Amino acid sequence: MPKTIVITGASDGIGAAAAQQLHDHGHRVVVVGRSPQKTRAVAAPLGADAFVADFTRLDEVRGLAAALGAAYPRIDVLANNAGGVFGDPARTADGFERTFQINHLAPFLLTSLLLPTLIESGATVIQTSSIGARMAGRLDLRDLNLERDFSPIRAYSAAKLENILFTKELHRRYHGQGVSAVAIHPGNVATNFASQTTSQLMRFIATNRLTRSLLISAERGADQLVWLSQSRPGIDWEPGGYYEKRKPARRINKQALDADLARALWDRSEQLVSQDRQK
Repeated sequence: MPKTIVITGASDGIGAAAAQQLHDHGHRVVVVGRSPQKTRAVAAPLGADAFVADFTRLDEVRGLAAALGAAYPRIDVLANNAGGVFGDPARTADGFERTFQINHLAPFLLTSLLLPTLIESGATVIQTSSIGARMAGRLDLRDLNLERDFSPIRAYSAAKLENILFTKELHRRYHGQGVSAVAIHPGNVATNFASQTTSQLMRFIATNRLTRSLLISAERGADQLVWLSQSRPGIDWEPGGYYEKRKPARRINKQALDADLARALWDRSEQLVSQDRQK
């Protein structure tokens, strides 16, 4: 049966490849991106709806949630795929460190606002994490902006760990109401995700001809997102898990298994988006 599948970060890379593949499989794909031109360029050939939102602005995330909720009484899959690794520390208009907001806080807010529709739909929520989560140091909920010890890689790794913790807590809170949450590492993919970073290591990996030859294509990187969107939670895969190559990840940051940390991160994230609304 065709599904309604919302994919953020779908104007390029894995998201665009997944949108194409899921459209080819007969699903109704909703393309969400930051760039109006790139988002339309992906959506138009598919005859897909396109929505534009800049995740550095939480007011735009709220507007996106309202627009999606109004347009689609049923959302079968929400793929929180937007993200990236960025440069020197920079605050968004909302006052949060950019990497933290784009990779974690914005998708947390979008998912939270869409929960009534997701619950009613018995939806699957997919969170694109990465191998970077393994490298994350101790997560300090009092310093999610990394004011004390910032580096682009440290910020990205922390955000990817937060993606997994968010998934686990979403599962704990809402699986009983029909929502199936899962996080993925899509593989080491040759995309433009590191185009804005000042990290010499990340830029070398992303742009060097030799290292890029070792990376997989966006089409291959989209495999798990496509598979999870179409398959059966609880039968083909276990909700609440973190997957690599269609199997539960064997190597994972120990903090990702900390249920108390997952619960506390959710509570802290709720506080932060509420504080932002009150500004």
